[in-house]
Amino acid sequence: MSVHAWLMVGLIIVPISAMVWSFISIDRGGLAAVRSNLGRGMRSVEERTPGAEPRGAARLGVRLTPKGYAGWLDKLLARAGRPAVMPLERLLIAKPALALVGAFFSALLAAKSPTGVVLLFTILLPPLAYFVPDILIHGRGAERQKAIQMELPNTLDQMLISVEAGLGFEAAMARAGQNGTGPLAAELVRTLQDLQVGRSRKDAYLALAERSDAPDLRSFVRSVVQADSYGIALGSVLRTQAKQMRVKRRQRAEEKAMKLPVKVLFPLMFCILPVLFIVIMGPAVINVMDNMMGAY
Repeated sequence: MSVHAWLMVGLIIVPISAMVWSFISIDRGGLAAVRSNLGRGMRSVEERTPGAEPRGAARLGVRLTPKGYAGWLDKLLARAGRPAVMPLERLLIAKPALALVGAFFSALLAAKSPTGVVLLFTILLPPLAYFVPDILIHGRGAERQKAIQMELPNTLDQMLISVEAGLGFEAAMARAGQNGTGPLAAELVRTLQDLQVGRSRKDAYLALAERSDAPDLRSFVRSVVQADSYGIALGSVLRTQAKQMRVKRRQRAEEKAMKLPVKVLFPLMFCILPVLFIVIMGPAVINVMDNMMGAY
C-alpha cells in the first residue's frame, strides 16, 4: 500500500475509534454515583457490595474476561490508586478493543508483505496490545508503592508528634492525611473514610495493608492492629515503628549506593572506555600509520 492509502486508512480508523471509545467509555449514571459516593465517603460500602451488576458495554467486557483475571486486574488498580480515567469496567472494555485494533493492523501488514518476520509480528501484535494496559498499570502501581515506602517514615514522625501533643490516633492520622500530598496521605484519608461509614478499625487497617505492596506499611499496620487488640499504647508503637522505618530507609539508601558500582561497570566498559581509547590512542595510531606508509 502506498503512503496515500495508509493516510486514508488512518483518517478513517482514528475518528471511528475515537467515536467508539467515547461511546463505550462514558457512563454518566456511574460517574454521578461515583461522585456522590466519594462526597459522602461511601467507597468502602461499594467494595462490600460485589453484587452490583455492570451495565452496557461493561457487562460484555466482564463476560469476555475470566473472573480470576478480573480480580487480579482489580488488585492492580487498587495498588495504582484506582485512576479515575481507567476504572475496572473501562479497562475490561479497552483490552479486547486494543486486541482487535492490533489484529486489524496485523492483517493489513500480512496482506501487504507476507514474509516470515511480518507473520511473526502479526501473531505477537494482538496479544501485546491486549496486555499493554496491564503493563502500564503495573508500572504505575510499582511507582506508587515506592512513593508510599519513601513517605512512610516522615508520616509516622508527624503522627508521633501529634499523638504526643495529645491527639488521638485517628486524629493524628487525619492531620497527616490533610497535610500530606502523596499517595500515602490519600490512603490514610481513605482509611478514615472507611471508619466514618461504620467499618471496624481492624478491617479498615487491614484493607489499608491489602491495598499496598509496601512491606513497611504492612508491618506498621500489623503492629497497630496487634496494639489495638491487646490494649497497648499506640504512642510507643508509633515511636518504635518510626525509628525502625528511618533505619530501614537509611539501609535501603546504603544498599543502593553499594549496588551502584556494579551497575555502572558494564556501561563503563562498553560505552565510556572504548570512546576514551579512541580519543587517546586515535591520533597516535594515525601518526604511526602515516610514518609506516611514508617509509614504504
